[in-house]
Amino acid sequence: MPLHPDRFFSPEPAQRQMARQLYAQVAELPLVCPHGHVEPRLFAAPDYQFESPLALIVLPDHYLLRMLYSQGVPLEALGVPTLDGAPYERDPRRAWRRFAEHFHLFRGTPSGIWLQYVFENIFGIQERLNAETADRFYDQVAARLAEPDFQPRQLYERFKIEALCTTDAATDALDQHIAIRQSGWRGRILPTFRPDGVVNLDTPEWRANLELLSERTGIYIHDYRTFIQALEQRRAFFRSLGAVASDHGASSPYTTRLRDDEANFIFQRALRGAISADEAQRFTGHMLVESARISVEDGLVMQLHVGSLRDHNPTLLRRFGRDKGADIPQAAEFTRNLKPLLDAFGNDARLTLIVFTLDESTYARELAPLAGHYPALRLGAPWWFHDSLNGMARYFDQVMETCGIYNTAGFNDDTRAFLSIPARHDLWRRAACNWLAGLVVRHVLDEAEAAEMAVELAVGLARRAYRL
Repeated sequence: MPLHPDRFFSPEPAQRQMARQLYAQVAELPLVCPHGHVEPRLFAAPDYQFESPLALIVLPDHYLLRMLYSQGVPLEALGVPTLDGAPYERDPRRAWRRFAEHFHLFRGTPSGIWLQYVFENIFGIQERLNAETADRFYDQVAARLAEPDFQPRQLYERFKIEALCTTDAATDALDQHIAIRQSGWRGRILPTFRPDGVVNLDTPEWRANLELLSERTGIYIHDYRTFIQALEQRRAFFRSLGAVASDHGASSPYTTRLRDDEANFIFQRALRGAISADEAQRFTGHMLVESARISVEDGLVMQLHVGSLRDHNPTLLRRFGRDKGADIPQAAEFTRNLKPLLDAFGNDARLTLIVFTLDESTYARELAPLAGHYPALRLGAPWWFHDSLNGMARYFDQVMETCGIYNTAGFNDDTRAFLSIPARHDLWRRAACNWLAGLVVRHVLDEAEAAEMAVELAVGLARRAYRL
């Protein structure tokens, strides 16, 4: 069945008609992608070819892997490489068949919505994926991927992407970004500075990451002062390649301010391998405040993603590694935890701090009031488990009355799955237009106001929040 033109709109006739009108004004606007995890290597070479339908659609998508695993499908049967030497399916067609046999599991989910869009709008396939159609799907997708107009740079143009930001470790050499620039291609693929691997002292690879940071900067990092110097130098390097933002992942939004001697004491203990969990937490909280300080000086927008308990399943982590669908949301508290950072920089308009959360219960109680007050704070889009039709509807209902749309950062797709980017933006635009249409038919907004707000939610807010 083809995608319905009124999908995601209200069944109420007046609201549906207004949503159609608003959507028509934003449907063809360019895509602004200020945060995501698409690999820059896709764009570094002009003739890059995707490996296979499996490698493109299934293997990088933790949403798909987690659902299939929950229903007893072994990840090795899907072609996910093992770390322990155990055999796994190396034939991508056979693994694809296993995926197709279970595609019904995604009915009514965001993954099902996105993939239906990808199959129909990008590959031109309107039938349903199942065991009987699996080989036909595979052959059609594989044939299209072999065509020159299905190379990533061509798809970037076809999708009307205005800018796409990747997420890169502070220690990354950014070779792919350099290659993109040197190629002369006009697409805007911009790095984002992610310092978690060197800032979080309890990271298992922290010492190796620190040594690599020292190598990248040429700074002998032996204390807190030289550590900060190295971070500032790397941020400057990222900015020279077009970076507009940093990104910080934390299980909690805890922040604190340490004196330099206190920070150095903890850093020295980490160098000796004697760090405690409490010391690591305090140092991470301090470094969030310090990162805000540096952002005020160098202009990078600061993103904070909070609330994921990573790799909840240790068996899966041992066998397959990270990012295989075992991350679980957890509760977060922002009002007190963010206060040290906001006391220091919340009133400084030079800082833009964009906060994302997996704890929806904080939207109306904490985050919307905070973003509705502090000039430096913006609220990020519904994220991860909540970038869904219902998650977006809850976001609009819980956030907008308190902080308004202009204290939010618009939409970002936050995906590794490159082909799903247009589908995710389409869902957001339709959900936003349906919400605005409800306000029009209830005479809260007039049509002109709603039309302006639809454009802002589609592109304007993200452009301004990230200074793109």
